Amino acid sequence: MTSQQERVGVYVCHCGSNIAGVVDVESVVKFAAEELKDRGVVLARDYTFMCSVAGQELIEQDIREQGLTRVVVAACSPHLHEKTFRGACERAGLNPYLAEMASIREHVAWVHSGHAAATAKAKSIVSGTVERVLKNEALDAIKVPIDAATLVVGGGIAGLQAALEVAEAGYEVYLIEREASLGGHMAQFDKTFPTLDCAACILTPKMASAGSHPKIHLFTWSEVEKVEGFVGNYTVSVKKKPRYIDEDVCTGCGICVEKCPVLVVDDNFEAGIGYRKAIYWPFAQAVPNLPVLDPDTCTYFIGAKTKDKGGCKACEIFCPTVPNSILFGQKEERVTLKVGNIILATGWELFNARRIPQYGYGRLANVFSNLELERMCNAAGPTGGKIVLRDGQTAPKAVGIVHCVGSRDRNYNPYCSAICCMQSLKLAHLVKERSGAEVYNFYIDIRTPGKDYDEFYQRVIDEGVHFVRGKVADVSDVPLGPGEESGKLYIQVEDTLAGLQRRIPVDMVVLASGLEPRHDSAEVGKTFGISCSTNGWFIEKHAKLDPIATMTDGVFVAGCAQGPKDIPASVAQGAAAAARVLSYIRQGELALEPVRASVVEEQCSGCRLCNGLCPYNAISFVEERRVSEINAALCQGCGTCVAACPAGAIQGSGYSNEQLFAQIEGLLREVRHETEVV
Repeated sequence: MTSQQERVGVYVCHCGSNIAGVVDVESVVKFAAEELKDRGVVLARDYTFMCSVAGQELIEQDIREQGLTRVVVAACSPHLHEKTFRGACERAGLNPYLAEMASIREHVAWVHSGHAAATAKAKSIVSGTVERVLKNEALDAIKVPIDAATLVVGGGIAGLQAALEVAEAGYEVYLIEREASLGGHMAQFDKTFPTLDCAACILTPKMASAGSHPKIHLFTWSEVEKVEGFVGNYTVSVKKKPRYIDEDVCTGCGICVEKCPVLVVDDNFEAGIGYRKAIYWPFAQAVPNLPVLDPDTCTYFIGAKTKDKGGCKACEIFCPTVPNSILFGQKEERVTLKVGNIILATGWELFNARRIPQYGYGRLANVFSNLELERMCNAAGPTGGKIVLRDGQTAPKAVGIVHCVGSRDRNYNPYCSAICCMQSLKLAHLVKERSGAEVYNFYIDIRTPGKDYDEFYQRVIDEGVHFVRGKVADVSDVPLGPGEESGKLYIQVEDTLAGLQRRIPVDMVVLASGLEPRHDSAEVGKTFGISCSTNGWFIEKHAKLDPIATMTDGVFVAGCAQGPKDIPASVAQGAAAAARVLSYIRQGELALEPVRASVVEEQCSGCRLCNGLCPYNAISFVEERRVSEINAALCQGCGTCVAACPAGAIQGSGYSNEQLFAQIEGLLREVRHETEVV
């Protein structure tokens, strides 16, 4: 069909004043109707909001009544509303891939201030898009079946919520946790803001439910090593580290822990202020409630490395179970799982305050991290809930809490960590309540946007906590002037509200360290075929419209893996990810975007250059035919292989050379036209 036989409809959106405030929309419509008539344009219209129901109905009506065979919508980014307008075309009986969007908001109105230049550019973009849409071909969605099993990676509160939602719907879930127990960081907290509920009281029932649920298969002390396949059909290899405990035999009696002679091992769960043994429980409410043996500190394993075969085996000797629960010879296991969808809830790490040396963390004894104070406040923590200095006995009389440590700082992390203000207010309340100390909060801004958060802030103010607005410059233990005594910590800060420099003596300093992505987030992202932002958080498909999905179909993110957030937001996102997975499962099969690459075998030389370049591992080499082959379900249509193929044997549907060259010609046509007029 030639362009004269095609019937193209052009629709120009005002987008309120976003576009119409800079671009002369009526002039663009007139240009499309008159100047592009020879290119098959049979009508051109404008509307205030094309994405509205009325705007979509206008397109549908014209397709039916005017017999349109192609549609061009000049509006915002295709990333935002391409699916919207394709849906309108499909409802009217037109193949959705015979519609194209011309971005005249992001590419024109938002980057230009001159009306004449913006209008001329909008005309060029519309002209190019009309030429492109004439080369479009009708495409059909690729349909793939969906395996009903789901993989959830991360056993913190977001992962637990996601796993329980899917399991409660009646589907199998494989829950992978790299630590020895479920719970994540929330298990370390004492209270949760703003209600001051016991963190364990909220978390433990979910952990217990996940550990005993018949549809949830729990893999703790395990990590995902490899992921292959595509949405609906993933094959996952899981490495299960040796616990040196027979999980099927152990009763959790604790005699092995009691008899272990290795007493002083730094306990990561206690944030470095408590100790454990070489064989230990992760924490009191751990799920599974079984001990784990640390071979790096176990006397037997250390002796085995030095060929001292007389090393300690007290845990094995005193274990009452038959057969014995202690398995010194236990090895790593690898398990292969088949799943249809994956939810990543891998969580966060605490900013290491040692990176800011002027705050003295790790150098000055009574400078603590916020997580250390959390464990100190916890009745199950190393101090039994007592707030004391490093000597383990002395209660502080004055405590300074420094906000935004490692956050909102261009030298470290420019982003806000979302939880630090409220956590600092909570800790201020707990310190005041349990020790009666004077508490100073040093802040840049107080950010309390959640439900009832500001009320909690007002409550802390009413309790007599002092607030100093200013970024702390230094923490020192050196007295400088008269009246300053040794044994104190001195916080140097500019009080921006009072307009003066202050030097405040305290007994304890608490650094409200921010949240950072996991140290291996980039490697984990590569394993699952997704990307990380410059800050290291996993990138979602769309920050506003789709913060759950990723650019890899069937892989979803939840909780702090996607970015800093508090417990309610993490729970909500975990449930949302589960809802998306359940929608896929219940469809039975999923229709994938048909914009994919394909190989013309007759032209393929078998050089394999494309095989190593594909970021989605969608290309394989077929030895029998000596050609490369693309798995359409894995391909994301990025075009890397198309650009790299020296023989031009790879074509990208929806982005063929003919389409792109036609679009360029259309753009230049209007530029030439404007030049001739001038």
